[in-house]
Parts: sequence; C-alpha cells; structure tokens
Amino acid sequence: MRPPWHGEPTVWRRIRRYAVPRRMIEDATERRLAGDWRGACAAANVDVDFDPDRLADEHGVADAERLAEDLRHLVPDLLRWHLPRAGCGRTTILNNRWIVLGRYGGDDSSLVGALCVVTPLYVNGSQRLRLTLNSEDKWYDPPIDWTRDRHLFDDRFCGELLRHAGGGDRAPFLHPDGTPLADGELPSSDPGPGAAAVARAEWSMLLFERGEVEAAFDAAGLDTDLGPPGEFGHMWGVEPRDSIARMPMSPSLIAEAVGRAAERGGGPPVFELGLHRSLIVEPGGGRGRPLVRTGHAYWRKGVHFFHENHWRRSMDVELVRHGLVSPDELHPLVRSALFPARPDADGPVGPPGPVLPEPVRVRCGGEWHEVRSRGGELEIPHSEEERRREDALLAFGGSVSGCFAARRTWRTGEGRLPRALVEQRRELFMRVQHADTDGVLALLDAGVDPCVRDGGRRRTLLHQLYVMDHEVMLPILLKAGLGLEDLDHHGRTALHVAVGDMGAAALVRALRDAGARTDVADDNGMDLDDLIEWRDREDLDFLDD
Repeated sequence: MRPPWHGEPTVWRRIRRYAVPRRMIEDATERRLAGDWRGACAAANVDVDFDPDRLADEHGVADAERLAEDLRHLVPDLLRWHLPRAGCGRTTILNNRWIVLGRYGGDDSSLVGALCVVTPLYVNGSQRLRLTLNSEDKWYDPPIDWTRDRHLFDDRFCGELLRHAGGGDRAPFLHPDGTPLADGELPSSDPGPGAAAVARAEWSMLLFERGEVEAAFDAAGLDTDLGPPGEFGHMWGVEPRDSIARMPMSPSLIAEAVGRAAERGGGPPVFELGLHRSLIVEPGGGRGRPLVRTGHAYWRKGVHFFHENHWRRSMDVELVRHGLVSPDELHPLVRSALFPARPDADGPVGPPGPVLPEPVRVRCGGEWHEVRSRGGELEIPHSEEERRREDALLAFGGSVSGCFAARRTWRTGEGRLPRALVEQRRELFMRVQHADTDGVLALLDAGVDPCVRDGGRRRTLLHQLYVMDHEVMLPILLKAGLGLEDLDHHGRTALHVAVGDMGAAALVRALRDAGARTDVADDNGMDLDDLIEWRDREDLDFLDD
C-alpha cells in the first residue's frame, strides 16, 4: 500500500529537474574550485551584500579568518539544492526566511555576526538569494539554524549526507551504488538491536509507511503521546496522529537528533512540522526512553529547535528508491556522498536539460492533425485561406476549435490545451521560473514559439524577464515580436511587473529605453509611482527623468 504522502516525491522530481539547473552547478563548481567564492555565488544566483574584510574591524582577525575559510568552502548551488520549498506542489523556495549558516564573534548562542542566506521575498517571484552578514538580532521570525547542518552547503562536510539520510555504508532501501534493494533484501520483521543502523531505520520507515506510526517510533527507540496538545490543539486542525501519518517522516532521524541534543544538554528538542505544529521530546517515556508528544511550534533560547531536515526523509533517496530519478541526475556532491560505490557516469552528472518539443496530435474537424513547434511558432497544418476564415469567424464572435483553438490558447493563455502542449508550455515556464536562461534559449532554438503565455497569469516571456538574464533575453524577445505593452491577467505590462515584483533596476531601465510606456496602471488603478512608493524602490529614481 502506498503511503498517504506518496505524491511528495513526484513534486520533488520537478524540483530536482528545474530548481538547480545543471549549467548553474557546473559554472558555480568551476569558479569555486578556482578559489572564486564570489564568482560561485554569482553563478548560483546568490547576491553577496557584505564585505567580509569588515569583520576584522568589528570582531577581530580570528573571526575574519574563520569567515573567510567558511566562504571558501561554501557551495552555493548545493545550498540552493537543499533549501526548503514552499509546498502545495510548488517548486519554488520557502519565501522570506533567514537561514543562519555560521556565527562569528561573541557568545556562540548570539546572533551577532551571523552569516545568513535570505530566501526570496515572494513565493512565485525571482528565486535569487541574498548572502548577508547580519550584525543585529532584528528578525521578525526566528531564523532557521543550519549552523550544525554544514553538510547541506559546505564541501568539507558533504560526506555526512549519507549519515543524515539515515544510512551507514549505504542509503536506506538502496545498495551503495544506488540500485534499489529487492523486496527480499528488506527487513520483514524487527531486525533487533544488534542489526545495522540502516536496517533498523528501514524497518521503522516501513512501519511508518504502513500507517503503524506508534510502532515506527517504538522501533526507533521513542515512546509517543500523539493526542491533541492541550493549549494549542486547534493549531493542528485534525487529529495530530493522522496529520503526522501523512508526512514523509523518518522516526530514526528524530531519534538521532534527540541523541545529539542530549549530548549538548539544555532544553527539550522541538521538531518544527510547519503551520505552528511541532513534536516535543521530553523524558517520561516507558523503559526510560524519550517521549515524543505533539505541541505548538515555538522558539526560545535554550531550546534545541530542529527544522524539517531533521525529521523529513531524504527526498533524494526517495526519488532514487522509487525510480523517479537516476542517481546520475542528482547534484554531483549528493550523488557521490549517498552512493559511494556508484561507477563513474558515462556523461555529465546533474539534472537533465530541457525536453525538446515533439509533434502533438490534436483532434480537428473529425480528424487528427499534428501541430508542432517549428521556426518560432506553433505550426498547424492549415492553409492561409483557412486561417483567414477562422480569424474572421472569431472576429464576429464565433468560436474556434481544433488546431486553431490550440494555437489561440498557446498565445493568449485562455482556454484549454491538449495535455502534451500543456507539458511543453510547463517545460518552458519552469525553466523561466528558475532562471535557467540557457534552457530557455535551447527551447527557443528548438522552435518553441516565444509568444506563448503561461496558463495561470497569462504572462508572456517579457513579463517574466525579472527572473531571467534580461541582458540576453530582452533583445531576443523584442526581435521575435513580443509587445512591451502586452497585458497579463491583472492588466500589467512587463515594465509594471518588473517594478512591482522587484526586478533589477537595470531591467527597468532597459525596458524603458526599449520604449516601454511609463504612464501605465493595472486593473486596480495602481501606476508605477504607486508601485515605487509601495515597494520603497529608491533604486528607480531615474524613472522621474
């Protein structure tokens, strides 16, 4: 029986395919190995907004040297690979969060001199990150603390990924070369305390997948009280046990984190599950074991606050286990850490490139026709006379169908497309969303019509320039005939979107210089001046010239 969260790996397959493109990994790796950490950050779309040399003046030479060493070993593309995602089927990064990577100066528990990555402001906006050195404790929400999770972003600790996935000499459910274990190789009963840790982890996870939640925690050495918490029970919305059973959880990872917290001493471990829900681990279980109970997510000094990477199964392991990706499609550092016996790949390692468009069969007038992306348009097998007749029909209020309807929906975003064309459109706009400019260019070179609009907000590629390399894309799109004054579903032009969605000032200037009107307002009556004031865009003063 498939567990209730079986759809989660499907979402993560899309994340792994699009969110960190192979070209980004290759460029960032080349610069990092050359000793250029700033160049590596630039290649991974991470903006650095501090000067590390200033730390010597503020906190001393020792801290400055330690920061410099950490920056030399920072793997920004691996950091991006492991960032938490927004959820609800989206591939974008959890927005508006601060993640602490290291602390320098003062007490180790202080947030003074914290090296942080700041995630994007908007869920569906640009996926650029910001690396900053924050010297004051001014977070509105508690930061996510990755200072003890350096395997997620530091090349000195990547080898620990296997242990943090719940493995020993191999990842759960997989051989050391990444091939799945056969059913007969998996535990069918409790392997006992003397068995390898990975076998015990597999048994616990198998119990969890069967819905035997309490038994799964028991197999990991933890007692449970999963009833509604007294004071904040309404935060769960449903029975906590049922909610927990739907999560891709590994009780053995929780048990390992509890052990590490006990060695450090201090307050109880708290595992954040999201939406103000948590698991709190305290003494009081039977046989002198820790007790896991439900609670309300909270953060305070002295509490060991664990985020999702300490309870969530490794999605990379799950993807390979279920055959959704090959080990060779993972980030190279992840591949080598999780599958140490994996033979050298025949070709490049990393996420696959774009899926080039194939002809699509469309039902048209009682027959099946092939439409195809070729020469920068969605080509349909109809004569010019037929096209003029359909255009006239549409102009007089009639409706079009078949090939003509597919072509119209492709360019307007209104209506339904055949599933294969929906996938081709998604392939393009997913590459756009994650700033894979090379992937977008490859699709356009393969003949994809650049005048396509997405199916949700009906935005053109010009509207999406703020998430791409606009210096490369803007001339290409203008040459292809895209209109600077084309409107999305909110009546916004490309310039309006660039201003309101925090596009770079250089993009705003380039659109203006290309002839974009500045006297525009959206359907809500909000013009550029309103947007500039609302977003506090002091960098756009030149629009007043």
